[in-house]
Amino acid sequence: MTVSSSSEHADMITIYHNAHCSKSRGALEIAQQFAADHAIELNVVDYQKTPLTVPQLRALHRTLQSEGTVTVRDMVRDGEEAYRQLHLERADDDALLAALAAHPILLQRPILTFDGRGIIARPPELAERILRPRAERSS
Repeated sequence: MTVSSSSEHADMITIYHNAHCSKSRGALEIAQQFAADHAIELNVVDYQKTPLTVPQLRALHRTLQSEGTVTVRDMVRDGEEAYRQLHLERADDDALLAALAAHPILLQRPILTFDGRGIIARPPELAERILRPRAERSS
């Protein structure tokens, strides 16, 4: 397993992970099993230790849109104290992305990307939607 915070490759699964979150741990288990079964590299990003930049968050948002309409606001954990303190209720996308970069605790978790697709895996079983091999997705 590779642990980094850098670029993604088509043949790599990336999980934006928080080890303290049970849903994130569940999605990690699913990703680990899939990676082992298919000999695919797994990139685990501890986004709180290595926060994403605004450009990285924009790219992640574009990847999440591959599975449907996902707004920047969908990427934000609105139950966190920082959300209230920063008064993000009416913030636009640019302000939300800046807040996510500055306060990584606000990033929704877990997020998985694979093969140009991405998903917020809440519940963790949603990870399976993007982890199916390409052949299975087209049938």
